[in-house]
Amino acid sequence: MSISQKNLREILEKLNIEQLNPMQEEAQLVIESNSDIMLLSPTGTGKTLAFLLPVIAGLDTDSNEVQVLILVPSRELAIQIEQVIREMGTGFKTNAVYGGRAGSQDKIDLKHRPAILIGTPGRVADHFRKESFPTEQIHTLILDEFDKSLEIGFESEMIEIVDSLPNLKKRILTSATQRSEIPAFVGLRNPAIIDYLHEKISDLTVKTILSPGRDKRPTLVDTIHHLGNQPGIVFCNFKDTIQEVSDFLLENNIGHGCFHGGMEQQDRERSLIKFRNGTYQIIVATDLAARGIDVPEIKFIIHYQLPKHDHEFIHRNGRTARMHSEGTAYVLISENEYLPDFIRPDQTREELVKQDKGYVQPVSTWETLYITGGRRDKISKGDIAGLFLKQGGLENEELGLIEIKQDCAFVAVKAQKADEVILLTNNSKLKKKKVRVSLI
Repeated sequence: MSISQKNLREILEKLNIEQLNPMQEEAQLVIESNSDIMLLSPTGTGKTLAFLLPVIAGLDTDSNEVQVLILVPSRELAIQIEQVIREMGTGFKTNAVYGGRAGSQDKIDLKHRPAILIGTPGRVADHFRKESFPTEQIHTLILDEFDKSLEIGFESEMIEIVDSLPNLKKRILTSATQRSEIPAFVGLRNPAIIDYLHEKISDLTVKTILSPGRDKRPTLVDTIHHLGNQPGIVFCNFKDTIQEVSDFLLENNIGHGCFHGGMEQQDRERSLIKFRNGTYQIIVATDLAARGIDVPEIKFIIHYQLPKHDHEFIHRNGRTARMHSEGTAYVLISENEYLPDFIRPDQTREELVKQDKGYVQPVSTWETLYITGGRRDKISKGDIAGLFLKQGGLENEELGLIEIKQDCAFVAVKAQKADEVILLTNNSKLKKKKVRVSLI
């Protein structure tokens, strides 16, 4: 069954998308007419929507059990897909389960079964062992960024999950890089392949910047000043390096967020929220941020430490120059540092010319406020906007991105108005709930 043109237009309007791209259009036809599918397309090209549209069209409205299982390598990707489905407004219940989330919350969400369940392999396998819900009606399995799940050690859990799904009719694997070997345990037979990996869909420039010393931190600061006030990601290989870089950036008054696997889930989510809404212009991250997370269109990424493998280089670069946009990847190298073969040595070298007027200190004009009420309290973005514009005295241009979670919400407001807004809105009522408003 395919989605009607009327429903498609309504969904795209809700997602602020004008039209599907060629990859997404092809995916509709291929996924509808085949049982085994391999979807290969670069990061940022809309793979999530590409598989969701035909999968949702095939859901049974009369079923009260889980019908579609989406396995993802990270919590952030699970949350992102859940958010996309909610924004599509299809009416089908969707929940995400992942490590670091309270098991009691999973129990509440799964009591009324979602039609679509998204999760990391470890948490989903745990629910299968506990028999938290029946699996007989799961007819579609999607392994999103399957190669990453295998890379980080989820193979045994994925095998366990696949073996526990007796009535699968459709299997979809997605990746942003070419993987020659499809894992046998998935059971794909002559899969239909949608391959857009070699299509030129972005305008990426790769430049190298030479650091005069082994300590690249001063050159990083110079680079950020050189690039000015625009959003970007600085990639490091290790969380310890992130801490060293973060401390140095703070010493140089460069505000930023951090993102790596050693952080608490709440702190990781808040870093991304602040990056999305402009409170942070810079985020310093490991390869965990290279794919599967929801971040805004960014102008550049910086390889502070060189990636070990070509697919890591591809995924990092995929965070910029997305969907026909321009972007630049800067590779910081010190004298005599080995440049891997997959980074071409003939690419442009950027010269950092030190001149006072040419350097711009990245400064955010936004702050993020936290509200102690969310979807569970029936609070909408409109409710929050109304409170901040009327009672909080903000003008439209002083109110930024609003993100609503199950039990809380985050709102970007102009930095100079943050304290005043808190005074005017704290302890107000939204719907029937009295909410606290504070700075984070």
